[in-house]
Amino acid sequence: MESLHSEELNDRPLVVFSGGANRPLAEEIVRCLGVPLGRATIGSFPDTETQVILKENVRGADVFVVQSTCQPVNESTMELLIIIDALRRASAARITGVIPYMGYSRQDRKATGREPISAKLVANLLMAAGMDRAIAVDLHNAAIQGFYDEPLDHLTAVPALSEALTEASLPDPVLVSPDVGRAKMVEQFQKGWNVPMVLMHKRRTGQSVEVAEIVGDVKGKTAVIVDDIIAGGSILTHVDALVKAGARPEVVLAITHPVLVGNALSRIEEHPALKTLITTDTISIPNTSESSKIKVVTLAPMLAEVIWRIHTNQSVSEVYKRQFESFPV
Repeated sequence: MESLHSEELNDRPLVVFSGGANRPLAEEIVRCLGVPLGRATIGSFPDTETQVILKENVRGADVFVVQSTCQPVNESTMELLIIIDALRRASAARITGVIPYMGYSRQDRKATGREPISAKLVANLLMAAGMDRAIAVDLHNAAIQGFYDEPLDHLTAVPALSEALTEASLPDPVLVSPDVGRAKMVEQFQKGWNVPMVLMHKRRTGQSVEVAEIVGDVKGKTAVIVDDIIAGGSILTHVDALVKAGARPEVVLAITHPVLVGNALSRIEEHPALKTLITTDTISIPNTSESSKIKVVTLAPMLAEVIWRIHTNQSVSEVYKRQFESFPV
């Protein structure tokens, strides 16, 4: 991708900083933009408190902070809050949190009595720290946008993942929604990759997941399960259910955020019916070159274009016009 930083269209300088959670993604974003990565020292005191020191002037600047609030979630979140506070106190004109993966997004409602709504709490903290707007990718629940009183540009990895699936040339593919909540996301895939859709109904008991029903025909087809997050690997239960229902034993996962906790990586590698996990770099996965099943698609060009459009006061939804008639950004 050619550098986007060909002409300064905003009086305020553009500065991009990175937290420690996903520096490789930030470095690729600034490479696409054609600007240097903002200089800062991010470390910790002996008692583990986070320390941030900005190494350059940001007074009057349009600042973007790239930080997925992934594992360790609390540390990554606190680091983002402290970076934002440092920028505010250094008189940045506008502070945008580029948060490709938002931790706590699955705690978006009270599922039982006496529970917090932690996604709303995190939104309050970020705004109180001084964040003026946010950028996120494939939120677990799009309604989380309403938790932010400041603008939130909700992006999607669907075009990038759809392109990777098309290039894979899968035999007789069928798109699979692992539950009712992902059906809308699968419909977006259908717009860019015209294949039939199947819906699964799951039942969760504590930490275990059971597939209760598969609505649609998967016999002899290559099943492509679409989801926003893969965490502990419970989705492999869906893989087994699809193969049992007659799908080819070469199931593909197309998932935006590779949270991958515990032994999820080894479970993926060892599962005989899982062919490939196609995911993105919203969260950095170490040693993916050693994996035979994981393909990572970068979102850096898309994020760089969105940053540039926000900085130059252009439409963000235009980014998706090549793939969809409309996407609500």
